Amino acid sequence: MSRFVFRMPDLGEGTVEAEVVEWKVKVGDEVEEDSIIAEVMTDKAAVEVPAPVSGRVVSLTGGPGDMVAVGAELAVFEVAGDGEVQETPAAVAAPAAGQVAPVEAAPAASRVMTSPAIRRKAREAGIDLTTVAGSGPGGRITAGDLESYRSEGPAVAVQAASPAQAARREAVEEIKVIGLRRLIAQRMSEAKRNIPHFAYVEEVDVTELEALRVHLNGRLPAGVERYTLLPFIALGLVRVLADYPQCNAHYDESRGVLLRHAGVHLGIATQTPEGLKVPVVRHAETLTLAGMSAAISAAALAARSGKASRDQLSGSTITLTSLGKLGGIVSTPIINAPEMAIIGVNRAVERPMVHNGSITIRRMMNLSSSFDHRFVDGHDAAAMIQALKGRLEYPATLFIQD
Repeated sequence: MSRFVFRMPDLGEGTVEAEVVEWKVKVGDEVEEDSIIAEVMTDKAAVEVPAPVSGRVVSLTGGPGDMVAVGAELAVFEVAGDGEVQETPAAVAAPAAGQVAPVEAAPAASRVMTSPAIRRKAREAGIDLTTVAGSGPGGRITAGDLESYRSEGPAVAVQAASPAQAARREAVEEIKVIGLRRLIAQRMSEAKRNIPHFAYVEEVDVTELEALRVHLNGRLPAGVERYTLLPFIALGLVRVLADYPQCNAHYDESRGVLLRHAGVHLGIATQTPEGLKVPVVRHAETLTLAGMSAAISAAALAARSGKASRDQLSGSTITLTSLGKLGGIVSTPIINAPEMAIIGVNRAVERPMVHNGSITIRRMMNLSSSFDHRFVDGHDAAAMIQALKGRLEYPATLFIQD
């Protein structure tokens, strides 16, 4: 037998290190070549790492949240051979002092693999997840495991509450910030720290737009997905951006260059079980209303299901973000760097308004937007939102390409 040293592969796009998100194997496991042994996170996306050989896992480097340099030892396998040490070529020089060192199998119960929803349910029920046996891959705790424990497992002692006082909650859960959540935190911090945000809020009368939406939905065949307001707003946005190219741009800080894009690659901020993702609708300026609606739905579905590729999650030139019915009155969205602007869509509600000299009920909606004030002046930001407001308040203009 011989040992095969597997080094962190070069994952492309200038990546110099990657974060270990989850090991799919443990020390002692027998693995087949090309089977997935780990999930790692670069500064671009999550990547599944396949085994380079068939053999037995001897050691693994680092745990969830640890950074491993490209070219550093990631795993060691025992493979059939003449006893010599084999290894993948090092993509970069050996890691500097302080780099994560190879470790043997982690102690039992050192971490629990499960979803945030199950963690929340366990916390609410007072259940210590380290005492729950997981039946999922790698010992992952499933919803069924938790329910079985609740119905069959040992009872959890809870301090009885007096009629005048509820039970005290003393538990503190430690959640290591890793993977996508770490990446979100890093990018949000950098964007807020480096970009002077200029916020602009405008209310829009969407009464006529809502009437058009309801009318068009009534004409759709049964089973066809209905229009929301978002594709109408997206259509209006791509129409007005032709006159405001400074809002559809990137700033390449390393070169000190602004890149104004003719095409609109529309980012759609999407909440997923793993956290916020921004899938991209490419060349949104070419789409009809039906095409825009379908593209937005497909992008959001790919992000939520975890099937969006790295290319589908990068390259946006401006972003739309909406919390739907949770949209509130005003928000202050953070720019998706290196973009220049993000358009936030708030909740549409009926309010009494003065319309044509009379008080009447109108459906109103706020747009809460943020701009990079280094390169987008307040006048231009306001003018762009006013142009979008005009398109939405007179929805026939959405279908006119100037």
